[in-house]
Amino acid sequence: MASAIQWPDFASIEDPMEQLVQLSRYYGSDPDYILAGGGNTSYKTESHLFVKASGTTLANITAQGFVAQERAKLSALVDTFDPNEADEPREERFKNAVMAARLDLSSAMRPSVECALHNVLPGRFVVHTHPTVVNMLTCCVDSDRLMEECFGPEILWIPFITPGFTLSKALKDQLEAYTARTGKAAPEAVIMGNHGLFLAADDPEDIRRISERINARIEAKLGAPSPTPFGALNTLPGEKVSELLRTIGPALRGLLADGDNLKVVCFDDSPLTLSLTNAVNGECAASVGGLNPDQIVYCRAMPLWFELQDSETPQALAKRLSTAIAVYRVDSGFAPNVILIPGMGMFCAGETYGSANTVREVYLDAIKVMAGAKQLGGIRALPVDVQRFVENWEVEAYRRKIAKGNAVAGRVEGKVAVVTGAAQGFGLEIAQDLVAQGAHAVLMDMNIQGAVKAADALAEKCGKGRALAVAMNVTDGSSIRQALDAVLRMYGGFDIFVSNAGVLKAGSVKEQSEKDFDFVTAVNYKGYFLCVQNAAPLMAIQHFVKPDYWSDIIQINSKSGLTGSNKNGAYAGSKFGGIGLTQSFALELVEDGIKVNSICPGNFFDGPLWSDPENGLFVQYLRAGKVPGAKTVEEVRKSYEDRVPMKRGCTTPDVMKAIYYLAEQRYETGQAVPVTGGQTMLS
Repeated sequence: MASAIQWPDFASIEDPMEQLVQLSRYYGSDPDYILAGGGNTSYKTESHLFVKASGTTLANITAQGFVAQERAKLSALVDTFDPNEADEPREERFKNAVMAARLDLSSAMRPSVECALHNVLPGRFVVHTHPTVVNMLTCCVDSDRLMEECFGPEILWIPFITPGFTLSKALKDQLEAYTARTGKAAPEAVIMGNHGLFLAADDPEDIRRISERINARIEAKLGAPSPTPFGALNTLPGEKVSELLRTIGPALRGLLADGDNLKVVCFDDSPLTLSLTNAVNGECAASVGGLNPDQIVYCRAMPLWFELQDSETPQALAKRLSTAIAVYRVDSGFAPNVILIPGMGMFCAGETYGSANTVREVYLDAIKVMAGAKQLGGIRALPVDVQRFVENWEVEAYRRKIAKGNAVAGRVEGKVAVVTGAAQGFGLEIAQDLVAQGAHAVLMDMNIQGAVKAADALAEKCGKGRALAVAMNVTDGSSIRQALDAVLRMYGGFDIFVSNAGVLKAGSVKEQSEKDFDFVTAVNYKGYFLCVQNAAPLMAIQHFVKPDYWSDIIQINSKSGLTGSNKNGAYAGSKFGGIGLTQSFALELVEDGIKVNSICPGNFFDGPLWSDPENGLFVQYLRAGKVPGAKTVEEVRKSYEDRVPMKRGCTTPDVMKAIYYLAEQRYETGQAVPVTGGQTMLS
């Protein structure tokens, strides 16, 4: 199995540290070798070892991502500790000794816990990866026999040993025994049971050659993969999956929460996932538990396997799911990160989309490993006591903390916010500010090309999954349901729904066409109704399972919803009606933990709604003669600015303050909050 990533031109790189950086990035960028923050690399001189810092990602590592250590201290500490001492206190002291071997003791960087192994292995460069193909063999019940058949004495095989001091000591002893047994200075590689592959060489080209040869031999032993490795499949119809998703996704967000914020829960029903969850022997395979430390760190040792029942109401399903998770918490001390549902697929949870997606990627790799191991003879997980040790080991807890992802501190940190009409203008600026303040934002718009471009730019700047573009027509209920289903798949649900989509067709009641009136009413009034009708049940499930949780529906209304607008009756009428809907929705949905409020901005003069040179309101109002005597767009604008006591139009920051206020407070619903610079005042 050769990597799809371009191999660096090492002949043109003279600096060994830069060679290490490029070697690390090569393997760290290939998910067939390394996922999440796993794996580690190093470079050594006679006196120093430069090893990857714990929690650092190899895919984008720089020279500053390595910790310099004194080799003499590392060499001495392996023989300092008593192998018979209890694991936890010994490993804590071993970790402290490893930290004390750093060249810069003032640094906060923590060296990889496996640095002592890197120090023992010969060769200037050491690369430790977790190749999927290799782990199919390391996690197989027949791995001892298969290792001998595939590699003989070329490779040193070490059945699983707990990481930390125990593994470092065992590797040192077994390398010495290997030399005594074979007469060779060192094996070409070290493969560790339920762990991965260690390669050591003076030349990066040798590391590549040995790695590819090892993978090729295991692939030859595997043969063609089975399309149904865990048995025959039983899959639910797509419509039924969507129906269940509307309950299970939001319910899991609340049930898995450890604090005020709900979890991000991504859904996966890819063929690989369904080969396990929908298979007759899927539960048996999944119940073996953690295969390797990476799976335990990110996914926990055991997934929750949850069976569906026929003809179950959403509330009954949510209650039964609540019971299952409560039992899991009692048994393990924490909530599950992976929930497998036969016939349907897999849910993965995290504080952010980044961390939830890491769980998904690591468990998908575990499914591949299980399938390969089964094909080679059977699946072998880590012993239960080892699984528990890794789950609670401080070193891995530290890595889990670092791996949580790109959470951003802000007023809506960890929230998921939906914004309609967000491909451009005011809606886009709302979405951008929400992301800047820590939220994941869903940009919904009929202009899907614009929404995709905007969401991609936000994700590029703020992190994968922080923004999602979804096509939606607010006047079409089926379009809204499909759009919200896409949100459920990505995030499990949402906390804030900003109903921003709106249109304006100015015109006299004497002359405006019925078509224009219907268009404005359909988008501004009916569209708001349909959005709430489809969003509210999803938000209600989150409150049902977590009664202290409240979510928000915020309509972006207008000052024209508070006072009439001359020759703009269709727009003002739709906005007046929107406030009526807000007040009515607020009374009804309060029992579901949903606050419903409107924000009534003043004139947003600098946005395209007003300033577009062809169809903006200034142009429309000039044509309609709304400003007597005005001959130019500039005169129309000045007329409107003069009507505002603060002499300027409304801006996005003005409105965002109102949005954050409404989301943060717990004692306002059914309100219409003016943000008009004093132009419109409540009485």
